Amino acid sequence: MRKRTVAAIALGSNLGDREASLRRALVQLDREPGVTLLRRSSWHETRPVGGPEGQGPYLNGVCLVETTHSARELLALLHDIEEKAGRVRSVPNGPRTLDLDLLWFGDERSDDPELRLPHPRMEERTFVLAPLAELLPGHLLPGCGRTVAQRLAELAP
Repeated sequence: MRKRTVAAIALGSNLGDREASLRRALVQLDREPGVTLLRRSSWHETRPVGGPEGQGPYLNGVCLVETTHSARELLALLHDIEEKAGRVRSVPNGPRTLDLDLLWFGDERSDDPELRLPHPRMEERTFVLAPLAELLPGHLLPGCGRTVAQRLAELAP
């Protein structure tokens, strides 16, 4: 019997029917053997951060899943779901039909360039912290040592 781990995943889209893309990704995750969708945030519309000029706004959210997959297996599943949604990785931070980022995987830490855990930039991104604050406002962030709600308040304009 494989250990069950809770993971946090950020979802984003700024091409096509953004909400439909995000909802499909949640359904695909929840239908995957060994993955159970626990909770999800509401959707947050945000301006693009970085990347080429002229991109449309993003729709972002966060979900929590429980899984028997390893972190690498879950990441591969996220990439597969992105690819099926038409994600093309041609321009860094460019527009995308679907973006799925593994924010953390239990207490696992990794400095591997292909699997950085916890996600190295999540504590700087209000588009991640705002939906995450709906789910786990008191969760302690490992980098800054503050809760999600505290860090979000620090970054708020």
